[in-house]
Amino acid sequence: MPGRHSLFWKLIVGLALFCLLIVSLHVDLDKRVYEAMSTLSPSSRQALTHFAEEAETAWKQQGTAGLDRYLSDLREREQVWAMVVNNDHQSLSSQPLGPSDLLRLDFVRSLDQKVGRPGGRPTFYVPFSDGNIRLVMELPPRLDPRYYQAQWEFVVQKVLPALLAILLGTLLYRLFIAPLVILRRQANTLSAGDLSARIGPPVAARKDELGELGRAFDHMAERLEGTVAYQRRLLRDLSHELRTPLSRLRVAADGESDPLVLRQRLDREISIMQRLVENSLELAWLDSERPQFAREPICLVQLWDMLVEDACFETGWSNQQFLFEMDESCLVAANLTSLAQALENLLRNAIRHSPPAGCVRLTGELEGGYWHLRLIDSGPGIHVRYLETIFEPFARLDSARPGDGGFGLGLSIARSAIALQGGRLWAQSPPGSGLQMHVLLPAGQLAEQTV
Repeated sequence: MPGRHSLFWKLIVGLALFCLLIVSLHVDLDKRVYEAMSTLSPSSRQALTHFAEEAETAWKQQGTAGLDRYLSDLREREQVWAMVVNNDHQSLSSQPLGPSDLLRLDFVRSLDQKVGRPGGRPTFYVPFSDGNIRLVMELPPRLDPRYYQAQWEFVVQKVLPALLAILLGTLLYRLFIAPLVILRRQANTLSAGDLSARIGPPVAARKDELGELGRAFDHMAERLEGTVAYQRRLLRDLSHELRTPLSRLRVAADGESDPLVLRQRLDREISIMQRLVENSLELAWLDSERPQFAREPICLVQLWDMLVEDACFETGWSNQQFLFEMDESCLVAANLTSLAQALENLLRNAIRHSPPAGCVRLTGELEGGYWHLRLIDSGPGIHVRYLETIFEPFARLDSARPGDGGFGLGLSIARSAIALQGGRLWAQSPPGSGLQMHVLLPAGQLAEQTV
């Protein structure tokens, strides 16, 4: 069922209101037009009364001859039938009443009565001042309120619905088509290479399907712009980092005469470049593809023991220098391979910045549905302004030679991998303590799980 902000309901309500408006306007205007055309207007009544006054004046001043002249002039001027009769239906002019004239006198109307059916020529009477004599005449066409009836019917039945349909079309265009035009224009702009193209608030702020589409477009454009900028920066930094081992290889090739030393130098520099390229490609893959890792409950203490064993083999540290200070029943919901790689990167970073006799501690507690882990080294820590910088690709705060002190990609890879598993990674450096890596991971559901 569509939501209450759906375009479906807007369209239904709009069409219903349009139909109601058409029906109500048609009925109301038809009624008003009929009422306006069924009775004489005040100006028409005044004109007919004026004719009666003129006829009465001619009758009183000039008698039958004057009345004949006035009636003849009135018939010719207005193109109507007109007579002056008394209450006994006797003509006061010299022209007697014929059978058709007498028939007309049976269907005369007073000025306040309705005009009658369309197409006819209604006959009205206007009494003289004494009330015994009256002017009886057809209604002149120019005074007929039905004179413009055809035009009014055309306006009400044809023009008005057409105007309302145009209004409805305009509203539908603004409601439905205009946002799509904006979307098409911004999509063309985006496809032309302008990654800053956005739909913007006029469309994205809507609560219907078009608003959802606008917000999805803006999110896509932001992600695309960020990904392209990130990959451009990654490629620029990668090319910069590759110059150093390549330069050393060129120097070694030009100046080293001992083949064994040259081979050792080649192996070392090629290994550095291989790790650099692999890490860069992995970071780019995590950022652009955003893979969905399959999650499983992982016993953290078993994973920690495995990572510590590898770290002791690589660095010569003892097991006593790696402390697991949390509940051994800790289960996290994550992808084993990805989480192991992320924690391994964090552990190597902690070992690298700790003294040879130092230690690395893993602590944590359950907070709601997440395990909040803290990996703490014994190093000097870093300034607060570098807490986010260390997660940027190729960020190194020391002066170590690339390859010796790392490439600055391990923490970037770890943050991306943890984020793709529904977690979060950030750093803190409290005064008097080493660097603390905070990891937030969803809690697992099983009571027991082996790695």
